[in-house]
Amino acid sequence: MGQVTIYLEESIEHKMVSAAESAHLSKSKWIAKLIQEKLANEWPQSVVEMAGTWEDFPDIEEIRTQQGQDAERENL
Repeated sequence: MGQVTIYLEESIEHKMVSAAESAHLSKSKWIAKLIQEKLANEWPQSVVEMAGTWEDFPDIEEIRTQQGQDAERENL
């Protein structure tokens, strides 16, 4: 297992300590969990479960009809 040293401003450290305590995790485990979440290649399960739950959400064609026309590109 690797070991990393980080330096935080005092105000950030206080916020991090509060967040770790709220999650009932050590500072090290809280930071490791945060890194795992940032590096994940999948949507969180809570987001996956929400897929398709908005019955009145417009489809892609309806969204595109509300877009304006693209401007002509300048030649380089």
